[in-house]
Amino acid sequence: MTTTADTRTDSAILRQFHWTPQPQAERLVVDLLRDFLGRNPWADQLARRMRAETGTRFPDWIDHLSCPASDNLARQLESAGFTASPAPGAARRYVQPGGIFPAVLLSDERVTRAAIKVESVPDFLAAHNLSLPIQGSPLSPYRRSRISSADETELWAVERHGYRGYDLPAWTDAKRVLMVHHLEAFRLRPRDFADDAEGFDVAESLLRACVADLGRDTACDLFFAAEREYWQRRNRAARVQKARQDRLGLGWANHDHHTYRSSRKHFARLIGLWEMLGFELRERFYAGAEAGWGAQVCEQPVAGFVTFNDVDLSPEELLADFSHEPLPERNYLGTVGLWCELHGEAFLQAGMHHLECQFDFDALKQQLEGDCNVKVMNPFTNFPYLRQAFTEGERWPVREDRIQKLLAAGLITPAQAEQFRHNGALGSHLENLERNQGFKGFNQKGVSDIIARTDPRLHSRSPR
Repeated sequence: MTTTADTRTDSAILRQFHWTPQPQAERLVVDLLRDFLGRNPWADQLARRMRAETGTRFPDWIDHLSCPASDNLARQLESAGFTASPAPGAARRYVQPGGIFPAVLLSDERVTRAAIKVESVPDFLAAHNLSLPIQGSPLSPYRRSRISSADETELWAVERHGYRGYDLPAWTDAKRVLMVHHLEAFRLRPRDFADDAEGFDVAESLLRACVADLGRDTACDLFFAAEREYWQRRNRAARVQKARQDRLGLGWANHDHHTYRSSRKHFARLIGLWEMLGFELRERFYAGAEAGWGAQVCEQPVAGFVTFNDVDLSPEELLADFSHEPLPERNYLGTVGLWCELHGEAFLQAGMHHLECQFDFDALKQQLEGDCNVKVMNPFTNFPYLRQAFTEGERWPVREDRIQKLLAAGLITPAQAEQFRHNGALGSHLENLERNQGFKGFNQKGVSDIIARTDPRLHSRSPR
């Protein structure tokens, strides 16, 4: 399935990506993992702790499976939609392009290996009081550690930074220093400018420098690590859940997608920066004329990131190349445009609107509301293959100069101005997402509904 930009101006562009559930592939992966957990007590206990302590599911943390090769397993993989896709260190690697599944590697050894993805292998080992060898040097694109062995099974923890292979790439001391340097630059980048265009210029220069030194895939990984940190500081639900996942040494390695809101003025610039980092355009969304917004989904296939990018949009613009052609200014604001005027561009001052991670939907809701005093809103998607809900929105104060600018332009009423002065406006969320049957897409109707329900003009106080 192609993921390149398509600039055709007919409705076929909206049908270019049609994701469907993949139940046969899910059954195969679940069976392989069930057999693995039945033979590896340490991994089985970890899986139980993941659900009980973080509201997450063991299969969602799997980076890859390595299984003893057999003609029967190869036929099962192919029948379930997996295709051969060799990678460095894995000549017999199978991936399922129609859904979200771990890669399956076929090996001549008798051992079955399951590798869980974590943000930091040393953090995982420390969280479990383990003193084990780590393969791969610190600050390199790929590190791993064998956590447990039992009955011809092995559990591994792996850490990736923009690398899809399975060998240990050579990484010089100079590059390790550059990783620290560029991550620090991303964490400290200035975000507040009198002219937002200057902010995009500064960010672009930082990104270009990192790509030149380390390549776009590693640059992508470092950039979004800094983005999650900035968002987390501005969202209590994020801090609560991150602490829960850190207690098991997992970090945010279960991220599903990062959501940005953009003004019409800077949307093409935002997409251009994602493309610089190796993102490719996926499906488009349009909520309908009354809702007045659209979105472009982007995916970075090597670093493993997806961005969901929201912008005020009209129907005719959806069929044009709105991700690359400048959108003209308008004299009214939709939900997305108003959010940007109140808080700033998500790429700059505001930070991400939300991070969506993969969870056990019911377990996370019960744990956050029961133990952590974090309310989860009603679901806006509740299909067997996709469930989604926001945590209650973080309410941010709104600067007076922003309120005055909106008033002067006639974009808000005096009553709304008073509301924003005294109560602030909804800013960010953590999103509770559960994917089943490998479903890779999104629910357009549901996303439209939650956008409408979080319009700042509708909330004079925090929702209950």
